[in-house]
Amino acid sequence: MIEKTDLTHEKAVLIGIVTKEQGQDKLKEYLDELEFLTYTAGGEVIKRFSQNMDKPNPKTFIGTGKMNELKEFVDENEVGTAIFDDELSPAQQKNIEKILKCKVLDRTTLILDIFAQRAQTSYARTQVELAQYEYLLPRLAGMWTHLERQRGGIGMRGPGETEIETDRRIVRDKISLLKKKLETIDKQMEVQRGNRGQLVRVALVGYTNVGKSTLMNTISKSQVFAENKLFATLDTTVRKVVIRNLPFLLTDTVGFIRKLPTQLVESFKSTLDEVREADLLLHVVDISHPNFEDHIESVNQIMSEIKSNDKPTIMVFNKIDQYEAEEIEDDDLMTERTKAHYSLKEWKQTWMNKMGDNVLFISALNKENMEDFRRKVYEAVRDIHVTRFPYNSFLYPEYDKYGEEK
Repeated sequence: MIEKTDLTHEKAVLIGIVTKEQGQDKLKEYLDELEFLTYTAGGEVIKRFSQNMDKPNPKTFIGTGKMNELKEFVDENEVGTAIFDDELSPAQQKNIEKILKCKVLDRTTLILDIFAQRAQTSYARTQVELAQYEYLLPRLAGMWTHLERQRGGIGMRGPGETEIETDRRIVRDKISLLKKKLETIDKQMEVQRGNRGQLVRVALVGYTNVGKSTLMNTISKSQVFAENKLFATLDTTVRKVVIRNLPFLLTDTVGFIRKLPTQLVESFKSTLDEVREADLLLHVVDISHPNFEDHIESVNQIMSEIKSNDKPTIMVFNKIDQYEAEEIEDDDLMTERTKAHYSLKEWKQTWMNKMGDNVLFISALNKENMEDFRRKVYEAVRDIHVTRFPYNSFLYPEYDKYGEEK
């Protein structure tokens, strides 16, 4: 499968709703991210639509009046794609396509499409293809109802299995085949991980587009693909890194995102095994992003889901060169001071202070504070290695053979 939706140069509109659980500010944040996703896929957003609702309309996601407004704009501006921020049900997608007469996507479809574009290796392509088919299966009825033979009358009695049932069986067989293929590759990768010897394993984790691959390139002097787009890296990259006299393995993993499709979490479980088996996590955060605290929470939630939230972790706040605090004029007595106005120094005195030495502020791109970064990573890896392999203390002249400081 793995066909990419061709959004290149296509005009797109974004649609979201404001609910009791999702306020106006939160919706703006999600739509900002959705616009970046659209840009990453190759589209151009020309307008956003939003509506206040208690819950999504079960038939068309948004109300009739807003749908008419959307339809009018799509027709007048020859919009090729309408993208909804939340996952649409098969019925909703079918109904909306009938009204708008254009391509209708939701956040999940868009993310799957970007993954399809970004997958470079056979393994990544297989993972994405599995996620696509699992997403497609419940939507076959909406896509292929014209093939069904369920109407009565002469000549309309089917041979026993309708076209839609045939399609479902083909897709289920394909899913089963892809799962077996992934199981085979997973076993091979498990053997590879087992053959990596006694080296300590360190994994870079974090939200998408926080600079993990740039940091990987800076530390390991490798050429991992890095770009200012979401999901620039899908394939897990492992490099042997040496800081001072201490070798360890460093892994760059796929970035996380809010509302990450469950199909992708499941199909990328082997990629996430690199995180599960890591001895130390470097949680990279884009501190220049206004909602970086939400990003941390999203990553921690996924880490909890894959049972890796109790691992030793160093918080690495990246992109300090791009951080800018909002300013308040001296004579402005109306504006309330919020976190948006914090300097980096003030941020360090917040909850970050409670993490002690396990917090670093760097710029991987400009190589700022990289010596502090290397020192901290060296100390953390050394402590793990000395605890696990005390008789390898020849690596550390300051330790005796029992791992005790001389």
